[in-house]
Amino acid sequence: MPDLPAPPPAAIEIVALTKRYAPGTPAAVDAIDLRIAAGSYCCLLGPSGCGKSTTLRMIAGHERATSGDILQGHRNITDLPAAERGTAMMFQSFALFPHLSALDNVAFSLKMKGVAKAERHRRAQDLLDRVAMGHLAARRPGELSGGQQQRVALARALITQPKVLLLDEPLSALDPFLRIQMRAELRRWQKELGLTFVHVTHSQEEAMALADTMVVMNHGLIEQVGSPHGVYNHPASEFVARFMGGHNVLFTPAGPIAVRNDHMRIAPADASSPGLPATVTDVEYQGTYVLLGLQLAEAPPGKAGVSVQLPEAAFDARPYAVGEAVHLGWADAHARPLGPGAVRPGEGPAAAAPPAADPALAPDATALPAVAF
Repeated sequence: MPDLPAPPPAAIEIVALTKRYAPGTPAAVDAIDLRIAAGSYCCLLGPSGCGKSTTLRMIAGHERATSGDILQGHRNITDLPAAERGTAMMFQSFALFPHLSALDNVAFSLKMKGVAKAERHRRAQDLLDRVAMGHLAARRPGELSGGQQQRVALARALITQPKVLLLDEPLSALDPFLRIQMRAELRRWQKELGLTFVHVTHSQEEAMALADTMVVMNHGLIEQVGSPHGVYNHPASEFVARFMGGHNVLFTPAGPIAVRNDHMRIAPADASSPGLPATVTDVEYQGTYVLLGLQLAEAPPGKAGVSVQLPEAAFDARPYAVGEAVHLGWADAHARPLGPGAVRPGEGPAAAAPPAADPALAPDATALPAVAF
């Protein structure tokens, strides 16, 4: 048999990791397995309470694991103190000392290690220069903007020379314009430094923009792991399809499927247009496209709402109005079968993994397929 290529080295490997805050209570993180490649940007994504921040804190050593293992390279770091793990944490609040200058904030951990003042200031200044904050080294946090404080916090995390940088929702406190700017800088810094970044966020857009590897979590379990392109185009479960947004979950005789709302086909309801009957309930102009909200005439309880994204030019050529009856359909190539999602250990098999490579998207359907529930 030909030799199989070795997988890239793992910066962090999690094996059956569990966190339970009290005996007999549901696990905040429930026996998850995850391998994060060295030099990659990994985003843990999910709604509030899904276990993503708890997972990050266990990697950092700020939460003690109930069971399972955390490996870094060839070391088991599960029970090591935070300072001995080779990781650094960048917190959501930045947690800068308000009475210290930016320079002294960055140099603080070296001061605690007994590094001489001249040496720690030299290293701190080098890092502030690297994140374009060298000219503001003498300012205190209260004299800096949110984006400037974030740069100082990043320099402070990097001064310990970590192998893995852990980021707990570092962009959530910033305004939308600055958030877009800073996520581009985070990505650039990660590539330039060659470090592994593990970033917790509840923003699908943020994870899609930053991640090499996206980990979607729900109720303490991992629902799906993959590239942003793979996860978005091949959601493994109804939860992933709905959480990622931009998808309709439809219930067919063969089982539930996901269809992206920009792949849906819509036509006026008349005898020549096959498809699922629906009624337009909302019309939202979004600039380059128009988003239509619809209610299916026949659907399981609570599952009748769908959406269709039309290019602006297509809507202008044939506008739809609230209350109008339409028919919906899709090309078979655009339908993604959905599995049951993640299951707790011992409860049965998890959802099948998505395809390793996305198939080429089929051309637009020339006719709407009739699809019945």
